[in-house]
Amino acid sequence: MAYNELNEEESNIIINKGTERSFSGKYWNFYGTGTYTCRQCNAELFPSTAKFDSFTGWPSFDDAIEGAIKETPDADRNAVEIVCSNCGGHLGHVFKGEGMTDTSTRHCVNSLSLDFKEDS
Repeated sequence: MAYNELNEEESNIIINKGTERSFSGKYWNFYGTGTYTCRQCNAELFPSTAKFDSFTGWPSFDDAIEGAIKETPDADRNAVEIVCSNCGGHLGHVFKGEGMTDTSTRHCVNSLSLDFKEDS
């Protein structure tokens, strides 16, 4: 499978499991209508209808497209990492039980891990 070419900053996040600074990413305060996709492989991850403002400075989603992400324990952060199910690229972390939305789930995602496909 061919992947998109990543710049150094994107590689640091997606491949090396880094985290971008809060309030610095392209999508933290973006509310277009469409689908957020994986920057590395273009797999569809989150519908724009699932995005909400968590006041954290990172794009936050209360739901993902079924089967699009995989959760794995992140021992370094005492959290649960989320990766793209298609390519394994690091997206961010998921937090449950916070009560911010009806699903009580917050997928906290790095903007650099995402692209956006606008509805036509």
